[in-house]
Amino acid sequence: MITKLPRWVESGAFLLSFLAGSVNAVGFLGFQHQAISHLSGTATLLGIELTTLNVSSLHLLGILASFLLGAALSGWLIENTALRLGRHYSLALVIEGGLLLAAMASLGNSGMVGHYLASAACGLQNAMVTTYSGAIVRTTHVTGIFTDLGLMLGARLRGIPLDRRKAILFLLIISGFVIGGTVGAMLFERFRFDALLLPATIAFVLAIGYGLYLRRIALPGQR
Repeated sequence: MITKLPRWVESGAFLLSFLAGSVNAVGFLGFQHQAISHLSGTATLLGIELTTLNVSSLHLLGILASFLLGAALSGWLIENTALRLGRHYSLALVIEGGLLLAAMASLGNSGMVGHYLASAACGLQNAMVTTYSGAIVRTTHVTGIFTDLGLMLGARLRGIPLDRRKAILFLLIISGFVIGGTVGAMLFERFRFDALLLPATIAFVLAIGYGLYLRRIALPGQR
């Protein structure tokens, strides 16, 4: 049962949202005020640019397609959207970290490919765990999290008991994203695109930690 998963799940969600918040801050400050960890603003910008059909339209379309490809890669690796131990999360996190490092190298040399690599990394992360305890969970943006939290509070006013663990998870994701944005902005001001080294490192550390945890509990069918 998902509700019986260990408490480190919340810590992992916080770190993943922190990672995404920092990447998004670097994207917003370095990609002409363009978000990178979610696509609502990018899709709006694409709609605006399509009125003139300029080169920016192709660039924005490439970012959208890259996010989609990252999510598709996650779907191929993990096979299911429900959070469950024993899946290929470690491999997905290693690939995400690699994509962020590649994006850092490209952007440091003024390469446009870095935008697409960073977007693919976020798409991969956002698709890794989308269902937790019956709730839709995203770690690269917080619109849905605020919506679900509001629904839970409204239901509580109608007398429905509050799922405290789920509410705490949502609050951790929100705070992680905001704090990650703060740290990412501070690092960008000093290190520019090398600031992506922090989220890439977090991805690698999470991959190693998860792999060691699986080894310790020796799950049947572990891969």
